[in-house]
Amino acid sequence: MCLKTIISLFLFTCTTNTIAQDKSNIAAKFQLDKDLLLVHYDCKTDVDDLHSAAAFVTMLSKPKYLDLNYFAVGGTYGMQNGLYVPPNSLFDLAFGKRWVDAHNAYDKALKTVTLLSVKALSLNGNIWIAEGGQSDFTFDIIKTLRKAIPNLDTKRIHVIQHSDWNEEVTTPEKLDFIKSAATYHKIPDGNSTQNGTPGFRSEEVFPWAKNIKDKHLAKVWELAIQLGNQYNGLENRYLNKAIEKGGLDFSDFAEVCWILGLEKLEDTKAYFEFIAEKD
Repeated sequence: MCLKTIISLFLFTCTTNTIAQDKSNIAAKFQLDKDLLLVHYDCKTDVDDLHSAAAFVTMLSKPKYLDLNYFAVGGTYGMQNGLYVPPNSLFDLAFGKRWVDAHNAYDKALKTVTLLSVKALSLNGNIWIAEGGQSDFTFDIIKTLRKAIPNLDTKRIHVIQHSDWNEEVTTPEKLDFIKSAATYHKIPDGNSTQNGTPGFRSEEVFPWAKNIKDKHLAKVWELAIQLGNQYNGLENRYLNKAIEKGGLDFSDFAEVCWILGLEKLEDTKAYFEFIAEKD
């Protein structure tokens, strides 16, 4: 059964079909009760995606975000050269069944994310994409949704990008299309502080374990750091200087903070203090 048929059947069973929506109703910020958050990780060739995934899943332990509707995708890279950083063992531990591998099973990943997007859109939710890499996979999501749902208002898809380099190694015509078709948000770089968004890249060794009391989350961080050290600069992969010095880099998580209104978390220290707070 083709994807369009599956989507058509799904829409037929919905009590309300709000796929086509007036632009005036497009939410300016993420709505926890109905929106879908897609977290994309290119994992090529920087290992910062590993730390970013750990930071994201740790935030999900906060009571406010326990029911957050999210899905993760690994392997959303663009034109850049270099070897892939396989995140599978970490993503399995962190996300369980709520992630898909676009590196090894691209068509399956696209189909899975498309169906999840249709479901959220049909229930009057919008799609928010934290682009922890390039936008080539996002291009295919929008194209697939447009083909399956001709009346879709694609401005309901918000794409958040923080990196000039990520834009530079996205296929140019695909990036141009996304900027036109979706609601595109370019935010200040998550590698730096004091620019309006959090800066989560630090060369200082940080005692993160003091703030992570949950044993499962501690294992997630341990594995993220282990894999980061293992693949950092390996076989001409990008050498992340902060991680090489024993620091942390979860700079791609700055986009999630922007989406959820957590810009006050200025740096690594503020993030872990937030995690340790009693709600």
